[in-house]
Amino acid sequence: MGTRKQREKQEGLWIAHTELATAPGHPFYQKLNELLEAERFDEFVEARCAKFYAVKYGRPSLTPGIYFRSLLLGYFEGIGAERGIAWRLADSLALRRFVGIALDEYTPDHSTISRTRRLIDVDTHREVFGWVLGVLADRGLLQGQRIAIDATTLEANAAMRSIVRRDTGESYEEFLRGLAKASGIETPSREDLAGLDRKRKKRTSNKDWKSPADEDARIAKMKDGRTHLAHKAEHAVDLDTGAVVAVTLQGADQGDPTTLDQTLCEAGMAVAEQIGRGAELRPDDKPKVKVSGIEELVTDKGYHSGAVIKRVKRYEVRSYIPEKKQKGQRNWAGKPAEQQAVYANRRRVRGCALLHGGIRRNVRLLGTACILKPPSPQPALASFEPYIWPRLAGWLPA
Repeated sequence: MGTRKQREKQEGLWIAHTELATAPGHPFYQKLNELLEAERFDEFVEARCAKFYAVKYGRPSLTPGIYFRSLLLGYFEGIGAERGIAWRLADSLALRRFVGIALDEYTPDHSTISRTRRLIDVDTHREVFGWVLGVLADRGLLQGQRIAIDATTLEANAAMRSIVRRDTGESYEEFLRGLAKASGIETPSREDLAGLDRKRKKRTSNKDWKSPADEDARIAKMKDGRTHLAHKAEHAVDLDTGAVVAVTLQGADQGDPTTLDQTLCEAGMAVAEQIGRGAELRPDDKPKVKVSGIEELVTDKGYHSGAVIKRVKRYEVRSYIPEKKQKGQRNWAGKPAEQQAVYANRRRVRGCALLHGGIRRNVRLLGTACILKPPSPQPALASFEPYIWPRLAGWLPA
């Protein structure tokens, strides 16, 4: 039996490259790298990102190919934090091979990944996202006919205790002290402030309060019941293939019926762009993306609204949106068009056999928990859209 004592030895000063430990690459990452190299991914991103890099001066930078592969790594490994991505990359020989870092090179630190993300603007990340959609379309992995939309909240990198008044700039504690003095308490204690705060209604309205660190963040209740400063990310997914067609960033205080139109329009533009691209590159071939564009929309019941369904019908898109339970009967006086649209949507939801090749399904199951929710990125996402969208753009179908 071997023992630890027997294995202890003085490490050699020099070691041949051929004697270094190696590991077989992961089959998935090998195939993905073959695809990226065949499509000349590195040349594409280097051309788009050249304007963000100095030609001669500065420290050695993180190449665009390694940076975007790191984002893919974060998605496929379910890692939300840049520290986690950096640690995982340093820990795995297979992932080193995937991103193209040799054994005698250091893997990027989390601060380098973060700095590169801030350096490259949002529009460039959107271009890379569109490039990936083009690759999916070329291989028949984007149909663009049936789209599902759902949203998730992302916790902002800002603390609730740091919020200030929009009108005066006072902190929350300063505001409570002012209320206490107005009520006759000259030197209020923390217990007095807490009691005064409990008696107030609508204590943290987005109309009155904001975060000085992230003015785009909104106070919202998370799905676990906690109240945080947050953003809302909404995704449009191709139901036939699972490809993410569009991602939009919305205010976390906006309801689903309010944000649906923007995401649906961006998904429609993305599909139309791929239709035009296919017609330009292969004019004589059969189109791989449905030329008719988006025809059907599936969401959960949180998006149901008579006005929403009416607008979707006006877009010439068939909706499949389950209804919320309501007490009594609705009053349709003066709303004949909306009534007709809602009833048609109800009939489709109750009795259709259209989704996924005609298999009868309960549309209410097609929500975030089933098909749309990617690995949670919440711990790593900085605030502001230029910080969040680069990470969202790395969410590609696995």
